[in-house]
Amino acid sequence: MNVAQRLHPVLDVARYNAEHVDLAAEFPKEGVEALRASGLLGLTLPTEVGGLGGGPVELVEALSSLASACGSTAMVYLMHISAAMAVAKSPPPGDPELLHDLASGRRLASLALSEKGSRSHFWAPVSRCTQEGDQLRLRADKSFVTSAGHADLYLTSTLSPTGGPTETSFIAIPAGTPGLDVVGAFTGLGLRGNASSPMTIDSTVAESYRLPAAGFALTFEVVLPWFSLGNAAVSLGLAQGALDLAIGHVSRARLEHEGTTLAELPTVRARVARAGVAVAVHRAYIEATARSIAAPDEATMTHVLGVKATANEMALGVTDEAMRVCGGAAFARSLPVERYFRDARAGAVMAPTSDVLFDFYGRAVTGLPLF
Repeated sequence: MNVAQRLHPVLDVARYNAEHVDLAAEFPKEGVEALRASGLLGLTLPTEVGGLGGGPVELVEALSSLASACGSTAMVYLMHISAAMAVAKSPPPGDPELLHDLASGRRLASLALSEKGSRSHFWAPVSRCTQEGDQLRLRADKSFVTSAGHADLYLTSTLSPTGGPTETSFIAIPAGTPGLDVVGAFTGLGLRGNASSPMTIDSTVAESYRLPAAGFALTFEVVLPWFSLGNAAVSLGLAQGALDLAIGHVSRARLEHEGTTLAELPTVRARVARAGVAVAVHRAYIEATARSIAAPDEATMTHVLGVKATANEMALGVTDEAMRVCGGAAFARSLPVERYFRDARAGAVMAPTSDVLFDFYGRAVTGLPLF
């Protein structure tokens, strides 16, 4: 499997459309179609179902590269992978072709976890499904559903028909199910093309569409590791993209009256250097986390809790430095540095937020329970 070779045409399409996707706040359909054709929607799914059999390390490579081309396309891809890995862990018996379809690109998946009532605490839905014979009845208000109106499958969470606040279920709801509706447009500061809109669910689906494994366990053992790692990789790609543009700009832009480039100013060089070191350090941490998830050890959970938060914070700093050294050229949108700057702002406030993750990390290392 050569991830770079499969990625190449996808990156060309995503990069070509990135400015339009951002300015028009338009779903990156061309980039998603390129992902479908590339086989990369099945990157981390097993070969037995038509996937590529890749793992966390390969996902970091794919997502960071894609985010450097188009952050919105990368986020759509991340949500698909996160949902697909939960389905792979616990396939719903009522949809035997689902994994094959997710691997082949016939179906694009997304997560519909966060709710208005629990906000960024995405692991704690307030909706509860009810059992009606062999059917499940679900009424929920979901927030920030990436690919809303564009995905073919929505993996949603809800409290189980009976049980306490941690007894949750995941249900795989196909697009087109009556009562599954997008109820608002997404207007964001950044990642403007990822269609992260609110949805309402007022639907009855077959009980066999429920994933057999407990939802709370799937959230923390599958969804959180893959999403946290992938989100960190997106932040890495955004930071790298902004840094590359900044280096190119300061190396070319000249102070004609002095006959020098911006890069010859010590303050500019220092800012570029700090940004470059930050990207390199966090790339190493993200890659170490990927290896730890692939072969779990005693440090895996703390890596999972720390990697998204630290990468998000790094991307905030690096894209800020890139804006500063590029000056008016970035502020006036002569360079797409400002798009990376805006896109990078999403990570820190995306559930689970950096504040929540740092709190969890502190609890884990001091021996306190997470809940």
